[in-house]
Amino acid sequence: MYKYRVVTLKHKFDLMSENEKNIQETPEVEDVKQETTAENPTPEVVEAPKAAPASEDFDWDSLSKKQDNYSDAERSKLEALYEKTMSSIVEHEVIEGSVVAVNSREVVVNIGYKSDGVIPANEFRYNPNLKVGDKVEIYVDNQEDASGQMILSHKKARILKSWDRINEAYEKDEIINGYVKSRTKGGLIVDVFGIEAFLPGSQIDVKPIRDYDVFVDKTMEFKVVKINHEYKNVVVSHKALIEDELEAQKVEIIAKLEKGQVLEGTVKNITSYGVFIDLGGVDGLIHITDLSWGRINHPEEVVELDQKLKVVILDFDENKKRIALGLKQLTSHPWDALDQELKVGDTVKGKVVVIADYGAFIEISPGVEGLIHVSEMSWSQHLRTAQDFLKVGDEVEAVILTLDRDERKMSLGMKQLIPDPWKDIRDRYPAGSKHTAVVRNFTNFGIFVEIEEGVDGLIHISDLSWSKKIKHPAEFTKIGEEIEVVVLDVDEENRRLSLGHKQLEENPWDVFETVFTLDSVHEGTVINVMDKGALIALPYGVEGFVPNRHMKKEDGSNLKAEDKMDFKVIEFSKENKKIVLSHVETYQEAVEVKKEAKAETATKTAKRAVKKLNDNLEKTTLGDLDVLANLKSDLEKKEKEEKKK
Repeated sequence: MYKYRVVTLKHKFDLMSENEKNIQETPEVEDVKQETTAENPTPEVVEAPKAAPASEDFDWDSLSKKQDNYSDAERSKLEALYEKTMSSIVEHEVIEGSVVAVNSREVVVNIGYKSDGVIPANEFRYNPNLKVGDKVEIYVDNQEDASGQMILSHKKARILKSWDRINEAYEKDEIINGYVKSRTKGGLIVDVFGIEAFLPGSQIDVKPIRDYDVFVDKTMEFKVVKINHEYKNVVVSHKALIEDELEAQKVEIIAKLEKGQVLEGTVKNITSYGVFIDLGGVDGLIHITDLSWGRINHPEEVVELDQKLKVVILDFDENKKRIALGLKQLTSHPWDALDQELKVGDTVKGKVVVIADYGAFIEISPGVEGLIHVSEMSWSQHLRTAQDFLKVGDEVEAVILTLDRDERKMSLGMKQLIPDPWKDIRDRYPAGSKHTAVVRNFTNFGIFVEIEEGVDGLIHISDLSWSKKIKHPAEFTKIGEEIEVVVLDVDEENRRLSLGHKQLEENPWDVFETVFTLDSVHEGTVINVMDKGALIALPYGVEGFVPNRHMKKEDGSNLKAEDKMDFKVIEFSKENKKIVLSHVETYQEAVEVKKEAKAETATKTAKRAVKKLNDNLEKTTLGDLDVLANLKSDLEKKEKEEKKK
């Protein structure tokens, strides 16, 4: 560490006034500078030159006396001159200094203060060519620390100045130079004016960059694109410079473009939706639909990267700088080359290229397609999708149904190549004939079945069963199951068949009429209890209905599901297929019979008692007669009451 001897202005003036002559005649003695370093631990003593012999006329006694040979005006003038040689230092400000010494550890800087400042050499690593005399910027941390040293920093000065410089470059959209220090996640770290800035990978070049390491240790040009003052973050871009150049080229190129113009370009990028073509400074897009007249799954089937192509300009937008290009337009449309002899009714072959629920597109030749609607794939009437018949890549044969060369549209049919099943329907399915069909669909009013491919029929819900009341066809059968049917009616014009299932058996209600006669009693099981009554399962698979007023049991409770009881037929309707039952009447009739029998027995007993009294009347006494008379009266009353009941 350097140590300096500071001589105050007042002390210097005192010495000059007292011994001016002797000082002028006496040679100056150099100060002794001592330096202790790691290489030289022992202070080096520099020997001062020997003083000249003192004059015999020198007044030694005057040394202890204060003498001033300067007037006040002269003293003020000298003080002002001396003050000008000293700088005014303010802490926490950036000032300029001059390098006076450089070694491996420290840099000594003169800032015009009473002493020089010392700055660590590592703050100047960015400038290996630093030498004595160079001007550098210094930040004053502290004028004097505990050891009397100034605390200076070149790094902080650079940072403060750098932020001002970076903000200025950002505001003016200025191009600046930066040194790429290292690679980091997602990009590169760049030293700009001593501040570390982030260069995202997407901002390195207009083209995708896979290897970031090739840019490390290189000096590049950048633009400041974002500054976050809160977190002290800076984002720079090299891509912005390239885009600015390309933008200028685009404006110039687009100004010369015309629709229909044919240009040569290079395949720059291939995506799933199209191909980007470099037209020499400006990019254009060939959409996948404009690559080929035929259908393709991916542009790679037609082009490859870096391939040279001739393209035609379809459209462009000067404002958005978008250019739509075409490749297939350079060749004639395949419809123009379609055989002129081809007409409606002809049979053609092709390959399924696209399939949807409503139909399939068949490629007759590259660029010439026809649509087979799902309704033209089969004579069947029930709802199906095209995927049930075809898949992409299938080779098919079809008949031309419509052909419009101007609109370049064609519709095809497959079912026309097989016989129409409804052509002789009455001969094959006459009324009354029995067949096996497959359940295809349910509705609330019946079941749609298919007897054969293209021949469908309807079984109405009322024609499913003679005896059971069916609310929905799903209670009777399932989709996909086979069912026996009888043809009831044939409507050839509207392609409809009316079918029945219950007609396979004789009407059982003719027999039920003789079995379930009025007032007949049958055992049945409660199937379901409803608001108005209950449904009862009777023998022979027939069902009956019990109203609420006829549901009470003998113990006073009501019927419930699964109860097995006797029921009396109180109503029968063959036409409406209805049987009304009663459980109450089955036990009420028995109760009446028991009551009548009991009353008859009581009457006979009373008559026998009266007769016995009459027979013994003559044998009784007068007192006994009164008792017997009362007893007779009571018996007669009881007999009358029983008769009334």
